[in-house]
Amino acid sequence: MAEDRIARFEKRQTELKQMSDTELKERFWSLCDQLVKPIVELSKTHTSPSIERSVLLRMGIDSISAHGIVDRIFEAGLLGKGAGHVVLKLSQKSGLSIREAAAAILENKDVLQDLF
Repeated sequence: MAEDRIARFEKRQTELKQMSDTELKERFWSLCDQLVKPIVELSKTHTSPSIERSVLLRMGIDSISAHGIVDRIFEAGLLGKGAGHVVLKLSQKSGLSIREAAAAILENKDVLQDLF
């Protein structure tokens, strides 16, 4: 079994030695894409309130408000769209700043109706 592994390594090593720097970089990024693709796909379909609160914190919304906003968005059935996306969409639709849009969600859950 170890001999198989060594043989595969030596074969790959020979193939890699024949590649230029540009080809090696392309191979590296291709392999990175293959590694990351399943994680990116999973993140598109799976989220959690804690992840969404984290996104809102990075958008400059305080922790207590972020918790309430995520709760409102969850109640509206929009958490799968992403809390940050919902706040951004409301901001763009209403002409409000990000923080004003976040405050509007806290003050009136009806602002989320017909947003998407």
